Amino acid sequence: MTDLVTPTAADRDDAAVVREGAVAAGPVQHMKWWGWGVPGVAFHHEDKPAFAAFVLKAVGVDLHAVAPLEQPEFGALNVPASIAPDALRDALAQAVGPAKLVDDDLDRVVHTYGKSIRDLIKVRAGVLPRVPDLVVYPSDEAAVQRVVEIVVEHDAVLIPFGGGSNIAGSLEPIPGESRPVVSLDLGLLDRLLDIDEASGLARIQAGALGPALEAQLNARGWTIGHFPDSFTHSSLGGWIATRSSGMQSDKYGDIADITRGLRVARPGGLLELRATPSASTGPSVREMILGSEGRLGVITEATVQVHRVPAKRVIHAYFFPNWVAGSAAMRRIAEGDVHPAITRVSDGRETGFSLATSKESKGFSGLAQRGLFAVLKRRGWNLDEMCLSFIGYEGTPEHVARQRKAVEKVIKRSGGIGVGTGPGVLYDQKKFDTPYLRDFLLDRGTAGDVSETSVPWVNLDRMHDGVIEAAEKAFASFGRKGWIMSHLSHSYHSGACLYFTFAFVMGDDAEAEYDIVKHAIQQAFIDLGGVPSHHHGIGVEHAEWLPDVLSDPGIGVLEGLFAATDPGRNLNPAKIVRS
Repeated sequence: MTDLVTPTAADRDDAAVVREGAVAAGPVQHMKWWGWGVPGVAFHHEDKPAFAAFVLKAVGVDLHAVAPLEQPEFGALNVPASIAPDALRDALAQAVGPAKLVDDDLDRVVHTYGKSIRDLIKVRAGVLPRVPDLVVYPSDEAAVQRVVEIVVEHDAVLIPFGGGSNIAGSLEPIPGESRPVVSLDLGLLDRLLDIDEASGLARIQAGALGPALEAQLNARGWTIGHFPDSFTHSSLGGWIATRSSGMQSDKYGDIADITRGLRVARPGGLLELRATPSASTGPSVREMILGSEGRLGVITEATVQVHRVPAKRVIHAYFFPNWVAGSAAMRRIAEGDVHPAITRVSDGRETGFSLATSKESKGFSGLAQRGLFAVLKRRGWNLDEMCLSFIGYEGTPEHVARQRKAVEKVIKRSGGIGVGTGPGVLYDQKKFDTPYLRDFLLDRGTAGDVSETSVPWVNLDRMHDGVIEAAEKAFASFGRKGWIMSHLSHSYHSGACLYFTFAFVMGDDAEAEYDIVKHAIQQAFIDLGGVPSHHHGIGVEHAEWLPDVLSDPGIGVLEGLFAATDPGRNLNPAKIVRS
Protein backbone atom coordinates (compact mmCIF):
# COMPACT_ATOMS: atom_id res chain seq x y z
CA MET A 1 0.00 0.00 0.00
CA THR A 2 1.28 3.47 -0.79
CA ASP A 3 2.37 5.87 1.86
CA LEU A 4 0.19 8.83 2.73
CA VAL A 5 1.14 12.39 1.90
CA THR A 6 1.51 14.25 5.18
CA PRO A 7 -0.42 17.53 5.19
CA THR A 8 1.54 20.70 5.79
CA ALA A 9 0.39 24.24 6.57
CA ALA A 10 1.42 27.64 5.28
CA ASP A 11 1.52 30.96 7.14
CA ARG A 12 -1.73 31.79 8.83
CA ASP A 13 -2.39 35.54 8.38
CA ASP A 14 -4.94 35.90 5.63
CA ALA A 15 -2.96 33.50 3.46
CA ALA A 16 -4.40 30.20 2.30
CA VAL A 17 -3.81 27.09 4.34
CA VAL A 18 -2.21 24.55 2.02
CA ARG A 19 -2.60 20.85 2.69
CA GLU A 20 -0.09 19.46 0.28
CA GLY A 21 -1.41 17.35 -2.57
CA ALA A 22 -5.08 17.92 -1.75
CA VAL A 23 -7.93 19.23 -3.90
CA ALA A 24 -7.98 23.00 -4.27
CA ALA A 25 -11.33 24.23 -2.98
CA GLY A 26 -11.56 27.55 -1.18
CA PRO A 27 -8.85 28.80 1.15
CA VAL A 28 -8.44 25.34 2.72
CA GLN A 29 -7.57 22.33 0.57
CA HIS A 30 -9.41 19.05 0.97
CA MET A 31 -9.58 15.43 -0.01
CA LYS A 32 -10.61 14.35 -3.51
CA TRP A 33 -14.23 15.16 -4.20
CA TRP A 34 -14.71 11.65 -5.64
CA GLY A 35 -12.86 9.55 -3.04
CA TRP A 36 -10.52 9.26 -0.11
CA GLY A 37 -7.29 11.11 0.47
CA VAL A 38 -5.19 13.18 -1.87
CA PRO A 39 -4.48 12.89 -5.60
CA GLY A 40 -1.39 10.89 -6.45
CA VAL A 41 -1.77 8.48 -3.52
CA ALA A 42 -3.50 5.17 -4.21
CA PHE A 43 -3.55 1.47 -3.43
CA HIS A 44 -1.86 -0.79 -5.96
CA HIS A 45 -1.53 -4.55 -5.98
CA GLU A 46 1.23 -5.30 -8.45
CA ASP A 47 3.77 -5.92 -5.67
CA LYS A 48 1.32 -8.05 -3.65
CA PRO A 49 1.34 -11.44 -5.39
CA ALA A 50 -1.49 -12.99 -3.33
CA PHE A 51 -3.94 -10.10 -3.57
CA ALA A 52 -5.52 -10.74 -6.98
CA ALA A 53 -6.23 -14.36 -6.10
CA PHE A 54 -7.74 -13.28 -2.78
CA VAL A 55 -10.11 -10.78 -4.43
CA LEU A 56 -11.17 -13.35 -7.02
CA LYS A 57 -11.99 -15.84 -4.25
CA ALA A 58 -13.68 -13.26 -1.99
CA VAL A 59 -15.92 -11.34 -4.40
CA GLY A 60 -15.35 -12.92 -7.80
CA VAL A 61 -13.50 -10.02 -9.43
CA ASP A 62 -10.55 -10.84 -11.68
CA LEU A 63 -8.22 -7.89 -11.26
CA HIS A 64 -6.25 -8.98 -14.31
CA ALA A 65 -9.34 -8.81 -16.51
CA VAL A 66 -11.24 -5.77 -15.25
CA ALA A 67 -10.17 -2.30 -16.35
CA PRO A 68 -10.33 0.40 -13.67
CA LEU A 69 -12.60 3.36 -14.19
CA GLU A 70 -11.12 6.66 -15.25
CA GLN A 71 -10.99 9.45 -12.69
CA PRO A 72 -14.44 11.08 -12.61
CA GLU A 73 -14.74 14.40 -14.43
CA PHE A 74 -16.00 17.18 -12.21
CA GLY A 75 -17.26 19.09 -15.21
CA ALA A 76 -19.75 16.30 -15.92
CA LEU A 77 -21.63 17.00 -12.70
CA ASN A 78 -24.83 19.01 -12.76
CA VAL A 79 -24.41 21.08 -9.60
CA PRO A 80 -27.55 22.90 -8.45
CA ALA A 81 -27.14 26.65 -8.33
CA SER A 82 -26.76 28.37 -4.97
CA ILE A 83 -29.98 29.84 -3.58
CA ALA A 84 -28.27 32.02 -0.96
CA PRO A 85 -29.85 35.49 -0.94
CA ASP A 86 -27.70 38.60 -1.19
CA ALA A 87 -28.51 39.69 2.37
CA LEU A 88 -27.11 36.44 3.80
CA ARG A 89 -24.06 36.60 1.54
CA ASP A 90 -23.29 40.16 2.54
CA ALA A 91 -23.63 39.46 6.25
CA LEU A 92 -21.41 36.37 6.09
CA ALA A 93 -18.81 38.15 3.94
CA GLN A 94 -18.59 40.87 6.55
CA ALA A 95 -18.21 38.28 9.33
CA VAL A 96 -15.43 36.18 7.76
CA GLY A 97 -14.01 38.44 5.04
CA PRO A 98 -15.00 38.32 1.35
CA ALA A 99 -12.16 35.95 0.39
CA LYS A 100 -13.39 33.37 2.90
CA LEU A 101 -16.95 33.23 1.62
CA VAL A 102 -17.01 30.75 -1.28
CA ASP A 103 -19.76 29.56 -3.59
CA ASP A 104 -17.94 27.86 -6.47
CA ASP A 105 -19.25 24.44 -7.47
CA LEU A 106 -16.16 22.44 -6.47
CA ASP A 107 -16.09 23.77 -2.92
CA ARG A 108 -19.82 23.25 -2.49
CA VAL A 109 -19.67 19.64 -3.74
CA VAL A 110 -16.68 18.87 -1.50
CA HIS A 111 -18.80 19.97 1.46
CA THR A 112 -21.94 18.02 0.45
CA TYR A 113 -21.02 14.50 1.56
CA GLY A 114 -18.66 12.59 3.81
CA LYS A 115 -16.74 9.50 2.68
CA SER A 116 -19.01 6.50 3.17
CA ILE A 117 -19.43 4.19 0.19
CA ARG A 118 -22.98 5.56 -0.15
CA ASP A 119 -21.53 9.08 -0.35
CA LEU A 120 -18.99 8.06 -2.99
CA ILE A 121 -21.54 6.18 -5.09
CA LYS A 122 -23.80 9.24 -5.09
CA VAL A 123 -21.20 11.89 -5.81
CA ARG A 124 -19.56 9.87 -8.58
CA ALA A 125 -22.98 9.43 -10.18
CA GLY A 126 -23.74 13.13 -9.86
CA VAL A 127 -26.59 12.56 -7.38
CA LEU A 128 -26.71 15.95 -5.66
CA PRO A 129 -30.23 16.52 -4.31
CA ARG A 130 -29.10 19.31 -1.99
CA VAL A 131 -25.73 21.04 -2.01
CA PRO A 132 -24.57 23.72 0.46
CA ASP A 133 -25.22 27.15 -0.99
CA LEU A 134 -22.24 28.82 0.64
CA VAL A 135 -19.03 27.70 2.35
CA VAL A 136 -17.41 29.95 4.94
CA TYR A 137 -13.90 29.72 6.38
CA PRO A 138 -13.78 31.73 9.62
CA SER A 139 -10.24 32.33 10.86
CA ASP A 140 -11.01 32.80 14.55
CA GLU A 141 -13.55 31.95 17.19
CA ALA A 142 -15.23 35.36 17.09
CA ALA A 143 -15.95 34.89 13.39
CA VAL A 144 -17.43 31.44 14.05
CA GLN A 145 -19.71 32.92 16.69
CA ARG A 146 -20.83 35.65 14.33
CA VAL A 147 -21.55 33.12 11.54
CA VAL A 148 -23.76 31.11 13.91
CA GLU A 149 -25.71 34.22 14.84
CA ILE A 150 -26.12 35.33 11.20
CA VAL A 151 -27.38 31.93 10.09
CA VAL A 152 -30.04 31.94 12.81
CA GLU A 153 -31.00 35.57 12.06
CA HIS A 154 -31.55 34.69 8.39
CA ASP A 155 -33.25 31.35 9.14
CA ALA A 156 -30.65 29.40 7.21
CA VAL A 157 -29.08 26.01 8.03
CA LEU A 158 -25.54 25.61 9.39
CA ILE A 159 -23.48 22.41 9.00
CA PRO A 160 -20.01 22.30 10.62
CA PHE A 161 -17.24 20.68 8.55
CA GLY A 162 -13.88 19.41 9.82
CA GLY A 163 -11.94 17.03 7.58
CA GLY A 164 -14.91 15.61 5.68
CA SER A 165 -14.21 11.99 6.64
CA ASN A 166 -17.58 11.19 8.26
CA ILE A 167 -19.28 7.99 7.07
CA ALA A 168 -22.61 8.26 8.91
CA GLY A 169 -24.30 10.96 6.82
CA SER A 170 -23.59 13.67 9.39
CA LEU A 171 -22.54 16.26 6.80
CA GLU A 172 -25.14 16.13 4.05
CA PRO A 173 -27.96 18.69 3.88
CA ILE A 174 -31.51 17.37 4.09
CA PRO A 175 -32.83 16.66 0.57
CA GLY A 176 -35.58 19.16 -0.14
CA GLU A 177 -34.32 21.73 2.37
CA SER A 178 -35.75 25.03 1.09
CA ARG A 179 -33.69 27.31 3.30
CA PRO A 180 -30.15 28.39 2.40
CA VAL A 181 -27.51 25.93 3.62
CA VAL A 182 -24.15 27.16 4.90
CA SER A 183 -21.19 24.83 5.43
CA LEU A 184 -18.83 26.19 8.09
CA ASP A 185 -15.33 24.86 7.43
CA LEU A 186 -13.05 25.01 10.47
CA GLY A 187 -9.85 24.38 8.52
CA LEU A 188 -8.25 27.71 9.45
CA LEU A 189 -8.63 27.00 13.18
CA ASP A 190 -5.90 24.40 13.53
CA ARG A 191 -3.44 25.65 16.13
CA LEU A 192 -2.19 24.28 19.40
CA LEU A 193 -2.82 27.29 21.65
CA ASP A 194 -1.28 26.29 24.96
CA ILE A 195 -0.12 23.38 27.11
CA ASP A 196 -0.50 23.27 30.87
CA GLU A 197 2.48 20.98 31.40
CA ALA A 198 1.81 20.46 35.11
CA SER A 199 -1.66 19.11 34.35
CA GLY A 200 -1.07 17.60 30.92
CA LEU A 201 -3.84 19.72 29.41
CA ALA A 202 -3.60 21.18 25.90
CA ARG A 203 -5.84 23.85 24.39
CA ILE A 204 -6.29 23.12 20.69
CA GLN A 205 -8.49 24.70 18.03
CA ALA A 206 -11.17 22.36 16.77
CA GLY A 207 -10.22 22.45 13.09
CA ALA A 208 -6.80 20.87 13.62
CA LEU A 209 -6.43 17.71 11.55
CA GLY A 210 -4.72 14.73 13.16
CA PRO A 211 -1.23 15.13 11.62
CA ALA A 212 -1.03 18.89 12.26
CA LEU A 213 -2.33 18.46 15.80
CA GLU A 214 0.09 15.66 16.65
CA ALA A 215 3.07 17.40 15.02
CA GLN A 216 2.53 20.52 17.14
CA LEU A 217 2.24 18.43 20.30
CA ASN A 218 5.25 16.23 19.42
CA ALA A 219 7.40 19.32 18.88
CA ARG A 220 6.92 20.04 22.58
CA GLY A 221 7.28 16.42 23.71
CA TRP A 222 3.59 15.53 24.02
CA THR A 223 1.00 13.32 22.32
CA ILE A 224 -2.79 13.16 22.41
CA GLY A 225 -2.66 9.39 21.86
CA HIS A 226 -5.76 9.48 19.66
CA PHE A 227 -5.32 7.78 16.28
CA PRO A 228 -8.55 6.83 14.47
CA ASP A 229 -8.36 5.21 11.03
CA SER A 230 -9.29 8.61 9.58
CA PHE A 231 -6.46 10.36 11.47
CA THR A 232 -4.82 11.97 8.43
CA HIS A 233 -8.08 13.59 7.27
CA SER A 234 -10.19 14.16 10.38
CA SER A 235 -10.23 16.96 12.93
CA LEU A 236 -10.31 17.33 16.68
CA GLY A 237 -13.76 18.93 16.50
CA GLY A 238 -15.01 16.07 14.33
CA TRP A 239 -13.64 13.50 16.76
CA ILE A 240 -15.53 15.17 19.60
CA ALA A 241 -18.73 15.69 17.61
CA THR A 242 -18.92 11.96 16.80
CA ARG A 243 -17.46 10.45 20.01
CA SER A 244 -14.50 9.01 18.14
CA SER A 245 -12.20 6.21 19.27
CA GLY A 246 -8.60 5.67 18.25
CA MET A 247 -6.32 2.71 17.72
CA GLN A 248 -4.66 3.32 21.10
CA SER A 249 -7.83 3.95 23.10
CA ASP A 250 -7.07 0.99 25.35
CA LYS A 251 -4.42 3.17 26.98
CA TYR A 252 -5.44 6.77 26.32
CA GLY A 253 -9.22 6.38 26.29
CA ASP A 254 -11.78 7.37 23.70
CA ILE A 255 -12.11 11.04 22.79
CA ALA A 256 -14.86 11.29 25.41
CA ASP A 257 -12.24 10.40 28.04
CA ILE A 258 -9.59 12.70 26.54
CA THR A 259 -11.78 15.81 26.22
CA ARG A 260 -11.81 17.89 29.41
CA GLY A 261 -12.95 21.40 28.44
CA LEU A 262 -14.90 22.81 25.48
CA ARG A 263 -15.81 26.06 23.77
CA VAL A 264 -18.87 25.96 21.53
CA ALA A 265 -20.33 28.75 19.40
CA ARG A 266 -24.08 28.79 19.92
CA PRO A 267 -26.96 31.15 19.19
CA GLY A 268 -26.94 33.70 21.99
CA GLY A 269 -23.32 33.28 23.03
CA LEU A 270 -20.25 31.13 23.47
CA LEU A 271 -20.70 28.04 25.64
CA GLU A 272 -17.60 27.56 27.81
CA LEU A 273 -16.93 24.41 29.81
CA ARG A 274 -14.04 24.63 32.26
CA ALA A 275 -11.37 21.91 32.05
CA THR A 276 -11.28 20.09 35.37
CA PRO A 277 -10.37 16.51 36.37
CA SER A 278 -13.96 15.86 37.41
CA ALA A 279 -17.01 17.76 38.60
CA SER A 280 -20.47 17.23 40.11
CA THR A 281 -22.40 19.94 38.29
CA GLY A 282 -25.69 18.29 37.44
CA PRO A 283 -26.38 16.59 34.11
CA SER A 284 -23.18 16.81 32.10
CA VAL A 285 -23.26 19.50 29.43
CA ARG A 286 -19.88 18.22 28.31
CA GLU A 287 -21.43 14.81 27.63
CA MET A 288 -24.22 16.51 25.69
CA ILE A 289 -21.72 18.18 23.37
CA LEU A 290 -19.77 14.95 22.88
CA GLY A 291 -21.42 13.15 19.97
CA SER A 292 -23.80 16.03 19.18
CA GLU A 293 -22.77 16.25 15.48
CA GLY A 294 -23.25 20.01 15.28
CA ARG A 295 -26.80 20.03 16.61
CA LEU A 296 -25.85 21.97 19.74
CA GLY A 297 -23.45 24.40 18.09
CA VAL A 298 -20.00 24.60 16.52
CA ILE A 299 -17.08 23.34 18.59
CA THR A 300 -14.32 25.93 18.25
CA GLU A 301 -11.77 24.74 20.79
CA ALA A 302 -11.15 21.88 23.19
CA THR A 303 -8.89 21.33 26.16
CA VAL A 304 -7.70 17.76 25.99
CA GLN A 305 -5.64 15.44 28.16
CA VAL A 306 -2.21 14.89 26.65
CA HIS A 307 0.71 12.68 27.65
CA ARG A 308 4.46 12.79 27.35
CA VAL A 309 5.72 11.00 24.24
CA PRO A 310 6.64 7.54 25.57
CA ALA A 311 10.29 6.59 25.76
CA LYS A 312 9.56 3.31 24.00
CA ARG A 313 6.78 2.16 21.73
CA VAL A 314 6.64 -1.28 20.17
CA ILE A 315 3.95 -3.44 18.53
CA HIS A 316 4.27 -7.22 18.67
CA ALA A 317 2.35 -9.63 16.47
CA TYR A 318 0.81 -12.91 17.60
CA PHE A 319 -1.14 -15.73 15.98
CA PHE A 320 -4.05 -17.61 17.56
CA PRO A 321 -5.43 -20.90 16.25
CA ASN A 322 -8.95 -19.48 15.86
CA TRP A 323 -11.24 -16.57 16.69
CA VAL A 324 -12.51 -17.95 19.99
CA ALA A 325 -8.95 -18.31 21.31
CA GLY A 326 -8.02 -14.81 20.19
CA SER A 327 -11.09 -13.06 21.60
CA ALA A 328 -10.68 -14.94 24.90
CA ALA A 329 -7.10 -13.70 25.16
CA MET A 330 -8.22 -10.08 24.59
CA ARG A 331 -10.83 -10.49 27.35
CA ARG A 332 -8.29 -11.88 29.80
CA ILE A 333 -5.88 -9.03 29.04
CA ALA A 334 -8.66 -6.45 29.53
CA GLU A 335 -9.67 -7.85 32.91
CA GLY A 336 -6.09 -8.01 34.16
CA ASP A 337 -3.80 -5.40 35.70
CA VAL A 338 -1.77 -4.70 32.56
CA HIS A 339 -3.03 -2.11 30.09
CA PRO A 340 -1.38 -2.22 26.64
CA ALA A 341 -1.94 0.67 24.24
CA ILE A 342 -3.36 -1.62 21.54
CA THR A 343 -5.20 -4.94 21.80
CA ARG A 344 -6.37 -6.00 18.36
CA VAL A 345 -7.18 -9.38 16.87
CA SER A 346 -8.46 -10.14 13.36
CA ASP A 347 -10.65 -13.10 12.57
CA GLY A 348 -9.49 -15.73 10.08
CA ARG A 349 -11.11 -13.90 7.18
CA GLU A 350 -9.36 -10.61 7.91
CA THR A 351 -6.10 -12.40 8.65
CA GLY A 352 -6.28 -13.93 5.18
CA PHE A 353 -6.89 -10.47 3.75
CA SER A 354 -3.93 -9.02 5.66
CA LEU A 355 -1.61 -11.74 4.40
CA ALA A 356 -2.90 -11.17 0.87
CA THR A 357 -2.06 -7.46 1.00
CA SER A 358 1.53 -8.16 2.07
CA LYS A 359 4.42 -7.74 -0.32
CA GLU A 360 6.29 -10.86 -1.34
CA SER A 361 8.61 -12.05 1.41
CA LYS A 362 12.02 -12.89 0.02
CA GLY A 363 15.13 -14.37 1.51
CA PHE A 364 15.21 -15.45 5.12
CA SER A 365 11.99 -13.70 6.16
CA GLY A 366 10.02 -15.47 3.45
CA LEU A 367 11.49 -18.85 4.36
CA ALA A 368 10.79 -18.21 8.04
CA GLN A 369 7.14 -17.39 7.35
CA ARG A 370 6.59 -20.45 5.21
CA GLY A 371 8.37 -22.57 7.80
CA LEU A 372 6.19 -21.20 10.60
CA PHE A 373 2.99 -21.94 8.70
CA ALA A 374 4.18 -25.48 8.00
CA VAL A 375 4.86 -26.03 11.70
CA LEU A 376 1.44 -24.66 12.68
CA LYS A 377 -0.24 -26.89 10.13
CA ARG A 378 1.54 -29.93 11.57
CA ARG A 379 0.27 -28.90 15.00
CA GLY A 380 -3.26 -29.15 13.69
CA TRP A 381 -3.96 -25.48 13.05
CA ASN A 382 -6.40 -24.67 10.26
CA LEU A 383 -4.59 -21.80 8.54
CA ASP A 384 -7.88 -20.44 7.17
CA GLU A 385 -9.06 -19.95 10.77
CA MET A 386 -5.75 -18.61 12.12
CA CYS A 387 -6.10 -15.12 13.65
CA LEU A 388 -3.49 -12.35 13.57
CA SER A 389 -3.23 -10.10 16.62
CA PHE A 390 -1.32 -6.89 17.34
CA ILE A 391 -0.51 -5.82 20.89
CA GLY A 392 1.06 -2.39 21.42
CA TYR A 393 3.23 -1.54 24.41
CA GLU A 394 4.30 1.95 25.50
CA GLY A 395 6.27 3.51 28.34
CA THR A 396 9.70 3.20 29.81
CA PRO A 397 11.71 0.20 28.60
CA GLU A 398 11.17 -1.41 32.00
CA HIS A 399 7.41 -0.85 31.89
CA VAL A 400 7.18 -2.20 28.35
CA ALA A 401 9.09 -5.33 29.39
CA ARG A 402 6.74 -5.90 32.35
CA GLN A 403 3.66 -5.37 30.18
CA ARG A 404 4.87 -7.73 27.51
CA LYS A 405 5.78 -10.45 30.00
CA ALA A 406 2.33 -10.32 31.59
CA VAL A 407 0.50 -10.23 28.27
CA GLU A 408 2.46 -13.08 26.76
CA LYS A 409 1.56 -15.30 29.71
CA VAL A 410 -2.09 -14.74 28.77
CA ILE A 411 -1.39 -15.33 25.10
CA LYS A 412 0.40 -18.61 25.80
CA ARG A 413 -2.42 -19.75 28.07
CA SER A 414 -4.88 -18.95 25.25
CA GLY A 415 -2.99 -21.04 22.72
CA GLY A 416 -1.32 -18.16 20.89
CA ILE A 417 2.26 -17.73 19.73
CA GLY A 418 4.42 -14.65 19.24
CA VAL A 419 5.85 -13.82 15.80
CA GLY A 420 7.93 -10.77 16.64
CA THR A 421 7.77 -7.10 15.74
CA GLY A 422 8.13 -7.27 11.95
CA PRO A 423 4.39 -7.43 11.19
CA GLY A 424 3.77 -4.80 13.89
CA VAL A 425 6.19 -2.37 12.26
CA LEU A 426 4.40 -2.79 8.94
CA TYR A 427 1.00 -2.34 10.62
CA ASP A 428 2.20 0.86 12.27
CA GLN A 429 3.51 2.24 9.00
CA LYS A 430 0.37 1.48 6.99
CA LYS A 431 -2.38 1.82 9.59
CA PHE A 432 -3.98 4.88 7.95
CA ASP A 433 -3.83 3.59 4.37
CA THR A 434 -6.78 1.18 4.33
CA PRO A 435 -9.43 3.68 3.07
CA TYR A 436 -7.50 3.97 -0.20
CA LEU A 437 -8.32 0.31 -0.84
CA ARG A 438 -12.03 1.14 -0.91
CA ASP A 439 -11.47 3.55 -3.82
CA PHE A 440 -9.39 0.89 -5.59
CA LEU A 441 -12.32 -1.55 -5.36
CA LEU A 442 -14.93 1.07 -6.27
CA ASP A 443 -12.97 1.84 -9.44
CA ARG A 444 -13.39 -1.84 -10.32
CA GLY A 445 -17.12 -2.09 -9.71
CA THR A 446 -16.96 -3.31 -6.13
CA ALA A 447 -18.53 -1.63 -3.10
CA GLY A 448 -16.70 -1.87 0.21
CA ASP A 449 -17.56 -0.28 3.53
CA VAL A 450 -17.46 -0.78 7.30
CA SER A 451 -19.78 -1.04 10.30
CA GLU A 452 -18.82 -1.33 13.94
CA THR A 453 -20.47 -1.95 17.28
CA SER A 454 -19.64 -2.66 20.90
CA VAL A 455 -20.93 -5.56 22.95
CA PRO A 456 -20.32 -7.15 26.38
CA TRP A 457 -17.79 -9.96 26.41
CA VAL A 458 -20.49 -12.56 27.09
CA ASN A 459 -22.06 -11.86 23.67
CA LEU A 460 -18.93 -11.06 21.67
CA ASP A 461 -18.38 -14.35 19.84
CA ARG A 462 -22.10 -14.72 19.22
CA MET A 463 -22.11 -11.20 17.76
CA HIS A 464 -19.15 -11.97 15.53
CA ASP A 465 -20.73 -15.11 14.06
CA GLY A 466 -24.23 -13.66 13.86
CA VAL A 467 -23.23 -10.56 11.91
CA ILE A 468 -21.28 -12.61 9.38
CA GLU A 469 -24.28 -14.90 8.94
CA ALA A 470 -26.62 -11.91 8.47
CA ALA A 471 -24.36 -10.32 5.85
CA GLU A 472 -23.99 -13.55 3.90
CA LYS A 473 -27.77 -13.98 3.80
CA ALA A 474 -28.03 -10.39 2.53
CA PHE A 475 -25.54 -11.07 -0.27
CA ALA A 476 -27.48 -14.19 -1.23
CA SER A 477 -30.77 -12.26 -1.29
CA PHE A 478 -29.71 -10.33 -4.38
CA GLY A 479 -27.66 -13.14 -5.87
CA ARG A 480 -24.26 -11.60 -5.47
CA LYS A 481 -20.98 -12.93 -4.14
CA GLY A 482 -19.89 -10.92 -1.11
CA TRP A 483 -17.26 -10.82 1.59
CA ILE A 484 -17.28 -9.81 5.25
CA MET A 485 -14.47 -9.89 7.80
CA SER A 486 -13.92 -8.54 11.28
CA HIS A 487 -11.49 -7.54 13.98
CA LEU A 488 -11.72 -6.69 17.65
CA SER A 489 -10.33 -3.14 17.81
CA HIS A 490 -10.88 -1.71 21.31
CA SER A 491 -11.10 -3.54 24.62
CA TYR A 492 -12.86 -2.48 27.81
CA HIS A 493 -13.31 -4.21 31.15
CA SER A 494 -16.88 -5.18 30.24
CA GLY A 495 -16.62 -5.78 26.51
CA ALA A 496 -15.11 -4.73 23.21
CA CYS A 497 -15.66 -3.12 19.83
CA LEU A 498 -16.12 -5.37 16.82
CA TYR A 499 -15.29 -3.75 13.48
CA PHE A 500 -16.67 -5.33 10.30
CA THR A 501 -15.55 -4.71 6.72
CA PHE A 502 -17.72 -5.91 3.85
CA ALA A 503 -17.61 -5.86 0.06
CA PHE A 504 -19.62 -7.04 -2.95
CA VAL A 505 -19.68 -6.52 -6.71
CA MET A 506 -22.17 -3.78 -7.54
CA GLY A 507 -25.19 -4.33 -9.78
CA ASP A 508 -27.41 -1.83 -11.56
CA ASP A 509 -28.64 -0.30 -8.30
CA ALA A 510 -25.58 -0.31 -6.05
CA GLU A 511 -27.10 1.90 -3.38
CA ALA A 512 -30.18 -0.33 -3.00
CA GLU A 513 -27.96 -3.39 -2.67
CA TYR A 514 -25.78 -1.57 -0.16
CA ASP A 515 -28.92 -0.78 1.85
CA ILE A 516 -29.77 -4.48 2.03
CA VAL A 517 -26.34 -5.44 3.36
CA LYS A 518 -25.93 -2.45 5.67
CA HIS A 519 -29.40 -2.93 7.14
CA ALA A 520 -28.77 -6.62 7.77
CA ILE A 521 -25.53 -5.87 9.60
CA GLN A 522 -26.96 -3.04 11.67
CA GLN A 523 -30.05 -5.04 12.61
CA ALA A 524 -27.83 -7.93 13.69
CA PHE A 525 -25.97 -5.52 15.98
CA ILE A 526 -29.24 -4.71 17.72
CA ASP A 527 -30.63 -8.24 17.79
CA LEU A 528 -27.41 -9.58 19.32
CA GLY A 529 -27.10 -7.02 22.13
CA GLY A 530 -24.91 -4.33 20.57
CA VAL A 531 -25.26 -0.66 19.61
CA PRO A 532 -25.67 1.03 16.19
CA SER A 533 -22.17 2.50 16.35
CA HIS A 534 -19.20 2.39 18.68
CA HIS A 535 -17.33 5.39 17.25
CA HIS A 536 -18.55 6.50 13.80
CA GLY A 537 -21.54 8.40 15.13
CA ILE A 538 -25.23 8.32 14.22
CA GLY A 539 -25.83 10.98 11.56
CA VAL A 540 -28.67 9.77 9.36
CA GLU A 541 -27.12 6.40 8.51
CA HIS A 542 -27.65 4.84 11.95
CA ALA A 543 -30.61 6.85 13.28
CA GLU A 544 -33.10 4.06 12.58
CA TRP A 545 -31.60 1.87 15.31
CA LEU A 546 -31.10 4.51 18.01
CA PRO A 547 -34.48 3.94 19.74
CA ASP A 548 -33.53 0.29 20.25
CA VAL A 549 -30.68 1.25 22.57
CA LEU A 550 -32.00 4.51 24.08
CA SER A 551 -35.72 3.55 24.34
CA ASP A 552 -38.50 5.84 23.12
CA PRO A 553 -38.32 7.99 26.29
CA GLY A 554 -34.60 8.40 25.65
CA ILE A 555 -35.27 9.59 22.12
CA GLY A 556 -37.79 12.00 23.64
CA VAL A 557 -35.07 13.44 25.85
CA LEU A 558 -32.86 14.06 22.80
CA GLU A 559 -35.71 15.57 20.82
CA GLY A 560 -36.54 17.84 23.73
CA LEU A 561 -32.91 18.90 24.08
CA PHE A 562 -32.56 19.81 20.39
CA ALA A 563 -35.95 21.54 20.26
CA ALA A 564 -35.17 23.65 23.32
CA THR A 565 -31.65 24.63 22.30
CA ASP A 566 -32.35 25.08 18.56
CA PRO A 567 -36.06 25.87 18.15
CA GLY A 568 -35.60 27.02 14.55
CA ARG A 569 -33.81 23.79 13.54
CA ASN A 570 -30.95 25.83 12.12
CA LEU A 571 -28.09 23.67 13.44
CA ASN A 572 -27.50 20.57 11.28
CA PRO A 573 -31.14 19.43 11.55
CA ALA A 574 -32.29 15.79 11.24
CA LYS A 575 -28.98 14.31 12.38
CA ILE A 576 -29.07 11.76 15.25
CA VAL A 577 -32.87 12.12 15.53
CA ARG A 578 -35.08 13.10 12.62
CA SER A 579 -36.89 15.99 14.32
